[in-house]
Amino acid sequence: MKAIRTRGGLSFRLDVRTAVVVAVLIVAALAASVVLIGTGDFYIPTADVIRTLLGNGDAGQEFIINDLRLPRVLVGLLVGAALGLGGAIFQSISRNPLGSPDILGLGQGSTAGALIMIVLFQGTAVQVAGGALVGGLVTGFAIYVLAWKRGVHGFRFVLVGIGVSAFVTAINGYLLTKADLVDAARAVVWMTGSLNGRDWDQVWPLLVLCAILVPLVMTYARPLRMLEMGDDVGYALGVPVERTRIVLMGSAVLLTAAATAAAGPVAFVALTAPQLAKRLTRSPGPNLMPAMFMGATLLIVADWASQRAFGADQLPVGVVTGVLGGIYLLWLLVIERKAGRI
Repeated sequence: MKAIRTRGGLSFRLDVRTAVVVAVLIVAALAASVVLIGTGDFYIPTADVIRTLLGNGDAGQEFIINDLRLPRVLVGLLVGAALGLGGAIFQSISRNPLGSPDILGLGQGSTAGALIMIVLFQGTAVQVAGGALVGGLVTGFAIYVLAWKRGVHGFRFVLVGIGVSAFVTAINGYLLTKADLVDAARAVVWMTGSLNGRDWDQVWPLLVLCAILVPLVMTYARPLRMLEMGDDVGYALGVPVERTRIVLMGSAVLLTAAATAAAGPVAFVALTAPQLAKRLTRSPGPNLMPAMFMGATLLIVADWASQRAFGADQLPVGVVTGVLGGIYLLWLLVIERKAGRI
């Protein structure tokens, strides 16, 4: 930790290791994005990708990159960042590494909203995305109300989330049994979580939402760090506990639901990104910024890996993150059990 003083007399502390980790993750995300843009049935060298992004490519490359591949990569970056940031908020509020949207049922709630639009109303892509957003918000509100008892505490919050997740998963199963073959196939594809076919229509709403919510969340980073020590400590330090918790949880639910609406329920990014970021920074606290960029990097690298291993558009990115996240979850459960926390 390094103290920096400005000419105006203001001072702040900079965690050098955290700053380096964030810088490395940004570079890694950008580099992986450039490589991913060049990957596909029509391979484009990295130099040509950079030249085209700077406006100096030929007409064919500009169409492939700017119209087909760049929107997909931007959606991946935004979805990964939103999931990483949302997961960090939930884990910090619950004070539990298992307190992520994947475990708490927010992804299942968004899936329920999408399935209702697909199965019952044969909705368009926009209506399915809207249903997913509403489903995630309703689920987040239900978890908060059911878990609140003179505050929201870690294990009760996680247990309520697991219960809600099981209930909503049962609803999703019922909806799939009521669907005809075409709608059921469409629903299963959406439930896998994929960046295939994403275009600028998914980029702009997610970009606007992140531009609003990310600065808002960052202004609450210090109160959130104090809340990790408990509500009583937060009150003693002058933190508006309930307002802070409501603002941050509302932001996390919106980020998670919007990411799910844009790409489907991409599994385990929200669970693994904050924990990996914390292990890299070795810093206490929520590590919001590192978690956000870790999520973006993880999703882009997973999408690149799926294309390199199985060919373009053969394996949805949600399958890759699900496999990797499942392995990480098992490892995390072993660590938590050895530490006596579960």
